[in-house]
Amino acid sequence: MKAYLRSSEEFQKVYRLGKRYDGTLMSAFVLPNKLSHNRLGVTASRKALGKAVQRNRAKRLLKETFRLQSSLDRLQNKYDWVINAKRRLASQKVTAAIADFGSLVSRVAETESNGRE
Repeated sequence: MKAYLRSSEEFQKVYRLGKRYDGTLMSAFVLPNKLSHNRLGVTASRKALGKAVQRNRAKRLLKETFRLQSSLDRLQNKYDWVINAKRRLASQKVTAAIADFGSLVSRVAETESNGRE
């Protein structure tokens, strides 16, 4: 199921209460939700990426990465994800983004298994 975080309040709640995970191409803020599915919010700032063309490409890459990520099924809980694009993302292929996001998901799974959620 494709569900997105839409409002500023939803984004702010994830930033405020969620846990941050940094990758080489993106940062993810993750907050457990009580829903039956994961939800996604994507940001690509002008400061990090510059022109609208670069920001839009980064957002498309992040959405596609999330859509293709089967490793989310390994997680015990469902989460609200806010993913922030870093400068290097716009010049990468989707395979690099998938690998980087996969490592973030693995770290979230590790946090879950250690009971620190």
